[in-house]
Amino acid sequence: MMEFENLFKLYVPLVSWVGLGLLLGCQLPKSVPLSIGKFLFWVGVPLSITVFLRQADLSASVWVAPFTCWLAISLGAGLAALWIRSSTKLSRLMVATGSATGSRSESPPSWRQRLGEWLGSERLHRLPSQGSFLLAAMIGNTGYLGYPVTLALVGPEFFGWAVFYDTLGSTLGAYGLGVMLAARFGSSHPGAGQLWRALLINPALWSFWLGLALRPVALPVSIEQGLKTVGWGIIALSLLLLGMRLSQLTSWQNLHQATVSLAIKMLIVPLTLGLLLPLLGITGLPKLVLILQMAMPPAFATLVIAEAYNLDRELTVTTLALGSGLLLLLLPLWLWLFAP
Repeated sequence: MMEFENLFKLYVPLVSWVGLGLLLGCQLPKSVPLSIGKFLFWVGVPLSITVFLRQADLSASVWVAPFTCWLAISLGAGLAALWIRSSTKLSRLMVATGSATGSRSESPPSWRQRLGEWLGSERLHRLPSQGSFLLAAMIGNTGYLGYPVTLALVGPEFFGWAVFYDTLGSTLGAYGLGVMLAARFGSSHPGAGQLWRALLINPALWSFWLGLALRPVALPVSIEQGLKTVGWGIIALSLLLLGMRLSQLTSWQNLHQATVSLAIKMLIVPLTLGLLLPLLGITGLPKLVLILQMAMPPAFATLVIAEAYNLDRELTVTTLALGSGLLLLLLPLWLWLFAP
């Protein structure tokens, strides 16, 4: 019951800050969210990681978090690849079967042709679309969105699990495996090592290690409280930026491909691994943190990679927008199933 009370307390600021960001994003110049994003990337999010790590419980088992993230990434990629392969073959078979029946070109499409179009679509036959489909099923928004959700529903004690999951899992997965897949499926190839350098200079990774190093350092109560206030302020600013970025997304095409990718990322993967985590000895609130992180919608990093490698930007944009709204519907499900 307490988790559902926290859920209500989460929805009020979540909807408020994101909604305010949507309104501001429609009115303010595009340079404003760009500046806020740079501030959060270089200063805000690294500072919040350092602040909240001071309160987190970092037992030895916390290293299971990045391992779980890589399991989720691998499962999502595998299921997405299986869908692409099977649906493409089946769609071609259905369309060919429909054509073989001798249906006239002026007659309405047969149910086989309609099913074939829905399953695979001409879009998923193209490599750039397949790359975007895979990335959306793999990489979650475990930083800008996963952090506030975890802090609101579970609290700062187990925030370290979310940080380990994000920095050593999602971030490395996006700019490591994600970049390799984008190079395989994309039609553009930036300079060698361009996004790898982005990974190495990512301040969230450096602040992660800095936060671990500063944990034993005692600070006066007033300073500690001030840092907590700043940390929560950064979380609110992150939600505001999320709303601003969502206001700039204009494409809602390819809903059925986006729905399948999101079903894999936000439903099948968290449910499957959530049932398996007790086998690894992960129960209680740590398990809930990992499930919440796995259930996050696709990360904005997928759009950055899609634009850099000329993947299917429209499909990526659709999954980002649809997934952000779907999160509100699925959070009660995860609390009902897995909250201790």
